[in-house]
Amino acid sequence: MTTPQDVLTPAQVAEQIRKTYNSSLLAGKVALVTGGSRGIGRSIAMALGACGARVIVNYAGNAAAAQETVAAIESVGGQARAVQFDVSNSAQTSEAIKTLEKEFGGFDILVNNAGVSRDNLFIKMKDEEWDANINTNLKGTFVCARAVTMGMMRKRAGKIINISSVIGLTGNMGQAAYAASKAGILGLTKSLAKELASRNIQVNAICPGYITTDMTSAHGDKLIENVLKQIPMERLGDPLEIARMAVFLASDASSYVTGQTLAVDGGMTMV
Repeated sequence: MTTPQDVLTPAQVAEQIRKTYNSSLLAGKVALVTGGSRGIGRSIAMALGACGARVIVNYAGNAAAAQETVAAIESVGGQARAVQFDVSNSAQTSEAIKTLEKEFGGFDILVNNAGVSRDNLFIKMKDEEWDANINTNLKGTFVCARAVTMGMMRKRAGKIINISSVIGLTGNMGQAAYAASKAGILGLTKSLAKELASRNIQVNAICPGYITTDMTSAHGDKLIENVLKQIPMERLGDPLEIARMAVFLASDASSYVTGQTLAVDGGMTMV
């Protein structure tokens, strides 16, 4: 079992990643990680940085947390910058990405990680709860992918990694909107993969299982206890285990992998 990311120093995180991947694996690549200020997003941003990518850490509101991610990447020799924009806002996102592309020459890697979970029983669900899930999780993925794709097409190379969820595969009581948004990401992933394959752009989705993050902890101990009974590996995952998969999909090792849904869930959704 891995040590939870939140008790590791940046140097220890980099060491863990570099046990699997070379520190120059992604050298010269520019990556955008949305929602990179905490949890899985922070872990992915740190992993990409530890492997040599220049990382743009997007955040919606928590500038201090985003700067912590940047500082962690820089402390192990990586390059990073924090940039604020709301992924659900098309105009704001397009303008921010256009500005960044002018400076960095376009993106090689996009990780669509930004997400929210506004849960309620279906019959009690408010429009604003539905809209919050769909706008950030699904629309945000679409908006960011659309914004970077033209630059990737010009380069005839690119990696788009969409973070979905096992809930998008299985559904869940009280999470109709979240499940719909995450399932929608899977359909979007496959469609983009087919459209962009001829331009050498690979588009894949990761479905994390129950991972030790703030979002998971908010569900409470009793729910976690019940979840563990459904996981053959009998433990929650660590954000670094998602990050390792993201590095694989961001690298040339996955050059013939596109349109795939990769569940990293301890066997929870095996069929």
